[in-house]
Order: sequence, then C-alpha cells, then structure tokens
Amino acid sequence: MRRCLELAEKGAGRVAPNPMVGCVIVRNDVIIAEGYHMQYGGPHAEVNAIRHVADERALRESTLYVNLEPCAHFGKTPPCADLILEKKIPYVVIGCMDPNPQVQGKGIHRLLQNGVDVKVGVLEKEAQFLNRRFFTGIREQRPYIVLKWAQSADGFIDHNRDQNNGERAIVSSPEAHLLVHKWRSEEAAIMVGTNTVISDDPQLTVRLTEGPNPVRVTFDRRNRIPHEAKILDGTSPTIIFTEGAHYTTERAEFIPIDFSAHPLRQALAILHEKKLLSVLVEGGTAILNKFFEENLWDEVRVLVSPKEFGGGVKAPVFPVTDFSTENVGPDKLYRFYNRDAD
Repeated sequence: MRRCLELAEKGAGRVAPNPMVGCVIVRNDVIIAEGYHMQYGGPHAEVNAIRHVADERALRESTLYVNLEPCAHFGKTPPCADLILEKKIPYVVIGCMDPNPQVQGKGIHRLLQNGVDVKVGVLEKEAQFLNRRFFTGIREQRPYIVLKWAQSADGFIDHNRDQNNGERAIVSSPEAHLLVHKWRSEEAAIMVGTNTVISDDPQLTVRLTEGPNPVRVTFDRRNRIPHEAKILDGTSPTIIFTEGAHYTTERAEFIPIDFSAHPLRQALAILHEKKLLSVLVEGGTAILNKFFEENLWDEVRVLVSPKEFGGGVKAPVFPVTDFSTENVGPDKLYRFYNRDAD
C-alpha cells in the first residue's frame, strides 16, 4: 500500500479534479505490475497496472492493492470495479473509501457481491491525507486552501520599500524559490490580493521546474489592476473577481461577486463549481489574514529565512502549535495543518 501511495503521488498536478491513485498487483508475494492515474481523462490506476501484467492468467491468483476505492460508475472511463471482476482478480486491498457520492462504497459492494475478498482501511489515514484536496472538495464544497509566505527570521515578509528604492525584498533562497514553483505546478489555482498584483506585478506561473501553470486568481473591486499587469498576459488562465458584469476576454474571465457579503466564500464556491480542487494563496498579508479571520484554510507553509530585516511588513501571526519542519537550503520550512477548518 505504501508503494501505491508513492505511485499515486506521481499524478500530482496532472489528474485533478480526479483523485491521485496508485495500484500494485502482487502474486505469490512478488509485485508483477504497477500503475497510477497519470492524466485527467486517461486510464485509471487499476487499468494501467492490469495492462502491465504479461500473462493475464496470473491475475486469477493475484491481489490488487489500490489506495482509493475502485470506481463503480461510467465517467471518462468505464468502472474499474467491473474490470477487476472481468479479469477475475480474487483479492483486493483498499486504502480508503471514496467519498464521491457516485462511488462511496458502491465499488466495494460490487466486488463483494461478486465473490471478491476485499479488505478496506490499510494505511487509511495516509490514503486520506494524500487525496485531501479531493476529499475537501466533496465534503466542504470548496477548494483545499494552502496559505504560503516567506518571512525573515525576525518576522517580516518584506522590508520597508521606501528605504530601499521601492524594491521588493528577496526573502528566500534559490532552493526555496524552486520549491515554490514545484508547489505551483501541483495546485489547481494560485491566488494573490489586489495590492500584490499592483505592487509586485507577479506572473504567478511555473518557470523554475516542469509542470502545468495553475489558474491565476485575484480580486479587483474598483478596476485598479493595470491592463499591462503580467497576470493579464494570456500565458495561462486568469480569473478576476470584481463588481459589475460577467465577461470574458482573451486575457481573463471577470466574475462579479458581492464584496459586502463574505467575498472569499463566494469566490471559493465559484472556484469549486469550476472543479478547481486547490488554491495556493501567495499573499499579501491582507488577504492571508482574511483567510485566517474566516478560518478558511487547510494548510500553511512558511519559509523562514535566516535573514533579519529589522522592520518592514509584518508576517501573519496565527495561534497554531501543531507543525512540522524541514530544511530547504539555508531556509526552514514550517508546515501547519488546520484541524478545525470550516
């Protein structure tokens, strides 16, 4: 099952809005085939693994391991539960059930009903954590929210620009910058606030590694964003939440929301409708603090540099003690998870 999870993770950033799934087929305690869901709309993990079995007769004496319940409905591909039955695989081990109402126990029931020996709940927590974006979308009807920022050792995300010729501070190391671009490639959307677009003019694309660009998202209530802003360069899809009419140009889709009534929740509901499973929020401080105020976050990633600024723009402060750490070059990465997410 651990191998299933390793394989599944290879689909990060490529299979959404589908979940990440890996599959391993074992005969006589020897792995005879592996597969994972590689691309949205493409074959599922079980299909890819079964295709790699040289002699299909071996499947009748094999155990199929998969981290998520096999589907039992027709979507982009036929039901995997039916394929397992067709190939007469006698044993199936499943990491966790699929919360999708179209599946949710139906795949397991179909297998059991047809004589397959099924075991569910192996590395269940790990399997659920891997697909936390998918699970959040189904259970909370919103994307999985990752808040990210970099700060100095003394707690600032930027120095005083008035004292530094208006230049933005370089907080993190090259190693951290590379990691952030990898994160961008793994999330469905990336969001910043209006002030960040105006002051920093970010591209919000994946450039330092390979991978798909996330959908760029921001807010522009009063039409303050310049027409030459890089997020309007047409290189990747852009959504701007604003007031007024709903319209689309070659550079962006402008979607009206009511800014007087929980605009973040409205925006997230719309992103969910668009099947965007996750949002990486890169700042600035105002929008990050707004997510904290409304308890609309699932994960926080803070890159702390050994540099000290002595003053500037304060990083967000939040009362969370449950965290893990790792080194990223000279920086330290802190990860926090919200156990009480709304």
